[in-house]
Amino acid sequence: MTAIPAQRHMLTDDLRDAVKRAQAQVNTLVLGKPDEVRLAFVALLSDGHLLIEDLPGLGKTTLAHAMAATLGLGFQRVQFTSDLLPSDIVGVSVFDAQAQRFEFHPGPVFAHVLLADEINRAPPRTQSALLEAMAEHQVTVDGTTHVLPDPFFVIATQNPVDLAGTYPLPDSQLDRFLLRLTLGYPDEDAERALLAGSDRRGLIAQTLPVLGADDVLALRGAAAEVHASDALVGYVQALLARSRHQPGVRVGLSPRAGIALLRAARAYALLLGRAHVLPEDVQALFPAVAAHRLVVDADAGDGYALAKAIVHGVRVD
Repeated sequence: MTAIPAQRHMLTDDLRDAVKRAQAQVNTLVLGKPDEVRLAFVALLSDGHLLIEDLPGLGKTTLAHAMAATLGLGFQRVQFTSDLLPSDIVGVSVFDAQAQRFEFHPGPVFAHVLLADEINRAPPRTQSALLEAMAEHQVTVDGTTHVLPDPFFVIATQNPVDLAGTYPLPDSQLDRFLLRLTLGYPDEDAERALLAGSDRRGLIAQTLPVLGADDVLALRGAAAEVHASDALVGYVQALLARSRHQPGVRVGLSPRAGIALLRAARAYALLLGRAHVLPEDVQALFPAVAAHRLVVDADAGDGYALAKAIVHGVRVD
C-alpha cells in the first residue's frame, strides 16, 4: 500500500504579509514593546496560552484587547474575583421545564480568545475550571464534554505586587501557560506618545481585524513544520538537564517544558521569516518559557535570573 504523504502547510506570501501587518498593528496600540508583542504572537502560533504579569497601568489588558481586535476572533473577558464560581466561566446546565430536560448554557470560555483578567484573584476551585480548557480545549459539565472553538487562546493577567486576597496559581496551571512575560515601563519616547496621543480604548475600538480563524490555524500548521535539527533538539535537552542541577533550583524543567520550548522556537523562527530554528531563537525564548516553570529556593532570587543563568551555563556545539 502506498503511503499517503502528510499534508504540508505552505505559508503563502499573502499570509506572510498578513502576520507582519498584524504584529505592526498591535505595535501601534501597545507602544514601545515590539519584543513582547512578538512573544504574544509566538504563544498564539504555538497553540499555547499567555500569562502577562506586571504592575497595573503598564498595558497588560491593552495588549490582550489589541491582540483580540487584530485577530478578528470571538472574544470574551472575565474579571476574576474572589466570589467567581467555576460555572461563571465554563457554563451551567439549566433545567427546561417545558422540554423536561437540562440544557447547557455555555460560559465565556466558549470563545476563540479569552482574557482572564487578574486570574490570581479567584479561588483555586475556579482557577482549576480553566485547567481542562487550557490543556484539552474542552470542558466537562455534568458528565458531558463540550469542545471549545478552534483556535482557543487564553491571555491571563496578574499583578505580582498587590497580593492581598489572591491565590497563587499552582504549578500545574502555570505549566499550561506556554509563555509568561512582563511589559515593564515604556521608554521615554513611547511614554510621551502615550501621554500625547489618543486613548488606547478608542483606538482599539476602531481597529479592523487583519487575521481570522483560518489564518491562525494555517500559521500554526506552518509553524509546526519549521525544521529543528537533531543538534538543536540536543541543545534543548542540555538546557533541560542543566535546569535540574542549577544551584538555586529545587525542581527543574520537565520534558513537557522542552516540548513547549521547541514549539515556541518554531513559531519564533517563522515570525522572523525562517524555515529552521537557530540556537539564538531558543536562547531568546528560554526565560519566558522556563522562568515560571522552575521551582526555586526561597533565597535563590528571581526565576528569570536563574533561567538566564541556565542559558549561560550550556555551551552551543
